[in-house]
Amino acid sequence: MLPVGPKPIMEHLLEWLKSWGITDVVVSTGYLGKMLQEYFGDGKEWGTSISYATSPHPLGTAGQLKAAEEKVRGRFVCLYGDQLLDFDLGKAIAFHEAKKATATMVLMKYQTELKYGFMETDADGRLTEWKEKPTITGYINVGCYVMERSFLRFIRSGTVYEMNEAFNEARAKGAKLYAVKVDGTFLDIGDRKSYRDANELFTKHMGQGGIPKRK
Repeated sequence: MLPVGPKPIMEHLLEWLKSWGITDVVVSTGYLGKMLQEYFGDGKEWGTSISYATSPHPLGTAGQLKAAEEKVRGRFVCLYGDQLLDFDLGKAIAFHEAKKATATMVLMKYQTELKYGFMETDADGRLTEWKEKPTITGYINVGCYVMERSFLRFIRSGTVYEMNEAFNEARAKGAKLYAVKVDGTFLDIGDRKSYRDANELFTKHMGQGGIPKRK
């Protein structure tokens, strides 16, 4: 419910999903979930159909998904609720279908500079290299997945269970897991700084005619 610009994070996500033709939405909630239901209701105002799965206590990223199992039908897209996304979701879904995957994770390229010098030594402890505040580049999970309903069987019911645990369980049991690399926007609004950055980015793009859209 935190606002980014004039509307809550979840409203941005609903509009993004609708732009890709996804209008049947299940929201898994826990503490203070009633606030979401009071604001969004059945979703008709946004041209969507929203239902809710409520758990009595926090269950982790995968556990909350498991709590919504009875409302999930067939293939679905799973999103975390504390982020803003904009990328080619159609590409991710097509990749998932082509691979006949059980679950597909969406990745984006990420680059960061370490705060400290990074040291290399040999087996004898001799210093071999000093990399002062190196830049690290790789691909990160942006908290968006394309999944088959069958993936839910790898999540334990009624207990705190994180998505990495579910993926590890699924991989150990031979499920077909893939990752698709995309270009786009990912803003994780998990702390005060990232929340402030998201609002600054929104304000900047509003001055340029709106928030960034997919190409």
